[in-house]
Amino acid sequence: MDRLHAMKVLVDVAEAGSLSAAARKLGLPLATLSRRVAELEAHLGVRLFNRTSRRLELTEAARLYLPAVRRILEDVAEAERTAKGEYASPRGDLIVAAPLVFGRLHVLPIVVDFLAVFPQIDVRLVLNDRNANLVEDHIDLAVRIGDLPDSGLAAAKVGAISRIICASPAYLARRGRPKTPAELGGHDCVIFESVMPQASWNFGSGGTEVAASIRPRLAVNTAEAAIDAAVAGVGLTRVLAYQAATALAEGRLEIVLGQFQPPPAPVSLVHPGGRLLPRKVRAFLDVAAPGLRAAIAALPV
Repeated sequence: MDRLHAMKVLVDVAEAGSLSAAARKLGLPLATLSRRVAELEAHLGVRLFNRTSRRLELTEAARLYLPAVRRILEDVAEAERTAKGEYASPRGDLIVAAPLVFGRLHVLPIVVDFLAVFPQIDVRLVLNDRNANLVEDHIDLAVRIGDLPDSGLAAAKVGAISRIICASPAYLARRGRPKTPAELGGHDCVIFESVMPQASWNFGSGGTEVAASIRPRLAVNTAEAAIDAAVAGVGLTRVLAYQAATALAEGRLEIVLGQFQPPPAPVSLVHPGGRLLPRKVRAFLDVAAPGLRAAIAALPV
């Protein structure tokens, strides 16, 4: 039995949730995967999965075994990267993740410049507002907006971005400019919702945080749509400053209640860390960190 290959199969099956899904992902016959899992179970003398009608469930033994397997596989991959020279010179494939709009506006230009300087590095830029698991999704580096949870990730802060409330000049001329958060209840609002509708917007921070009730006239699921609706005069909207920067610069939107804004959200470059940092990651950090600091400093506050 190829033990390392069996460990890799175990991780893939656990992440996919079923043998058939893992087989499709790996491009292997279902019988081959099933045999690999059975061989590993026989070698360990324990059952790793409980089979149900819909999916595989990890046993307690597998839940204890899986973290060690992931560490072993990462150590092997790191040794191979060292042998290939990834720690000696910037080369190889680099996977970078970033929020959708921020990535398109501010990370993509940095990647374009980076590719011109480092011809031996190929970049895959993943733009998604979902925070991916860097280790499980094999992402080398990510841009995160917001407070970081306590984790094993290494992080470098590159700035902070304000969450602003804005509206079109036409709307403000028609309905007036709110002077305090309490006046929001008398205004039409456009909300950018990811899961549940919002009934209030928070202001301040910590023990002084206050929730102001709002009247959502329109709910959308992208920041771009919320901004377009606000520009069209539907109502007030709340977005991150970079999302509305162009409309603000062109005078199509104006900031209101700026003095009541909550503290800006930190922006960080994060990576899994480790004993050695591949030169391709270090090279990108050296280019991206100052580039993002400059871009964020130029945003409206």
